[in-house]
Amino acid sequence: MTSSSDPSVEVTATGVPRPGGWFRLAGRPVSRIGYGAMQLARLRGDRRTATSLLRRAVELGVDHIDTAQFYGNGLVNELIREAIRPADDVLVVSKIGADPGGPAGIRLAQQPHQLRRSVEDNLTSLGVDHLALVNLRRPDAGPGLRAEGDQVVDLDDQLAEMVAMRDEGKIGAIGLGSVTLDGLRRAISADIACVQNLYSLVSREDEAVLTLCAAEKIAWVPFFPLGGGFSGIPQVTDEPAVRAAAQSLGATPAQIALAWLLHHAPNVLLIAGTADAGHLAANIAAATITLDAATLATLDAVPTRSAAASFG
Repeated sequence: MTSSSDPSVEVTATGVPRPGGWFRLAGRPVSRIGYGAMQLARLRGDRRTATSLLRRAVELGVDHIDTAQFYGNGLVNELIREAIRPADDVLVVSKIGADPGGPAGIRLAQQPHQLRRSVEDNLTSLGVDHLALVNLRRPDAGPGLRAEGDQVVDLDDQLAEMVAMRDEGKIGAIGLGSVTLDGLRRAISADIACVQNLYSLVSREDEAVLTLCAAEKIAWVPFFPLGGGFSGIPQVTDEPAVRAAAQSLGATPAQIALAWLLHHAPNVLLIAGTADAGHLAANIAAATITLDAATLATLDAVPTRSAAASFG
């Protein structure tokens, strides 16, 4: 983790020790374990439970939350707006590049004017006039939708629009998702704050992208850090080495998977998502797990398996 002589960065604005330590995101220190809000859409019929879960995350030291307008067609943003208070000083990270709809639940929205509209939609549903960090979800790497027709858009054109919105004050930092190594190299001059790619102990095809992020001090925010999520994406918790480590250390396989990511690179920030308060606490507790050299070597030796899923 990043070290500092300033003890104030070791705790959140509410005075809670940062789980896993901290790394800089969008120009500020954040806890290395955050929260991915996508699964809150499952609680559409129980807003009280959903907002209580967000409040509990803050109480446990979470101070960055990943969301998108297309999560629950605006519902998740509304829940965050309701639950998170200014005094919490939580960095809310938005995502653009897709809209609700289509057979998979979302459809690509990659054209520059669509990116701008998505930013406006996020501003409205979150009830703010500025988005601190916006991730552009590209259809370039990992499983998922692939661009066709007018959705084949050059990255440079998209970045030009995002930089323009940054200059206008609508957004702050710029991140990228599902980006290739070449794409990241092309984008670095736009001052990229983070990269969100599919990555886990068993899905490490983007190791070179992670290495470049570490060298450039860009936060690496893996999605599906436990694998799974959709059919065809390998599950980390099915790996015998992960299960053996969990049994040896008195942890769950999911906690070992998250702990490995925190140990693997200092710029890793986790946004494991859940709609269950118990799972939330267990995910955050993964930051307390120490993996010795022998265990790390065993886990590092687990082979990478390609993800063959198709999802939105």
